[in-house]
Amino acid sequence: MKTVLTRSPIEAAAFVMRGGIVAFPTETVYGLGADVFNERAIRKIFDAKKRPADNPLIAHVGSLDQIPSLTNRASKSAERLIAAFFPGPLTVVLPRSATVPLLATAGLDTIGVRMPSNDLAQQFLRECKVPIVAPSANLSGRPSPTTWMAVSEDLDGRIDCILQGDPTTIGLESTVVDCTGESPVLLRRGAVSFERLREIVSDISEASSEDPDLAKSPGMKHRHYSPMAVVVIADDVTSLVLSTSDAFIGLQRPAGDSDQIRICDSVEDYAASLFEFFRQCDRNGIARIYCEKVSETGIGGALMDRIRRAAEK
Repeated sequence: MKTVLTRSPIEAAAFVMRGGIVAFPTETVYGLGADVFNERAIRKIFDAKKRPADNPLIAHVGSLDQIPSLTNRASKSAERLIAAFFPGPLTVVLPRSATVPLLATAGLDTIGVRMPSNDLAQQFLRECKVPIVAPSANLSGRPSPTTWMAVSEDLDGRIDCILQGDPTTIGLESTVVDCTGESPVLLRRGAVSFERLREIVSDISEASSEDPDLAKSPGMKHRHYSPMAVVVIADDVTSLVLSTSDAFIGLQRPAGDSDQIRICDSVEDYAASLFEFFRQCDRNGIARIYCEKVSETGIGGALMDRIRRAAEK
């Protein structure tokens, strides 16, 4: 298969309408999309990514008018969150409509719904005319792609098209909130922090690591976000001394001889840079990546979640 590169959302959407799969930019990471109602196209996503079938997909909409085609019920909490954060980096888990194939939801009766704020993503989604299910546009287990070049690195020849946009601005996957129970539950941390969510829905709680409802969110069951190098969380950068085979990303500069160091201006910059830095380290044959530990307030909670998952072996 030849993967077409294009900057035209109209050309990219045409592949989706013909049953193809297309990588496209969002504000979080690049997604790999297919028509939510086309089971054959959805299967292509799982095959291209080598994705486990028990990992659900998120439906992306270009307008709020598309949400009723995905669900038959939205709670008051869901409505408040949608009003506050759509379009943006929030996914709301809702009851699945019978018209949505079970393949898209990993056999669950729920579906995550999101409306990206990225301008090119919105143009693409509107041109598709239907909601688009999309996981991150990478091989499963690898760091999520934040540039179209990273998508090509993993999926060239495996997908129909890449819609070329700018690097993503947030760099971490969306926050996921389950709104199918009596009160909302945070399943996956992202740029919309728990503190901001609680301002809108005061009864929200966060799922424990043993909560079976975590399966309603992608990225919570399998090893994710991992470079080939060993990832180590650096609690105290001042005592760290790097060798030439080490790399470092964080806010403070460590001592040592490595030339693979990324000093970030802020926690937000750290989050936006993390996955591409992981990929850069893999290209350069780095053996060990030190990631500075940061406070888990704001997006720091999502950042540390991804770093911890990358450090799991």
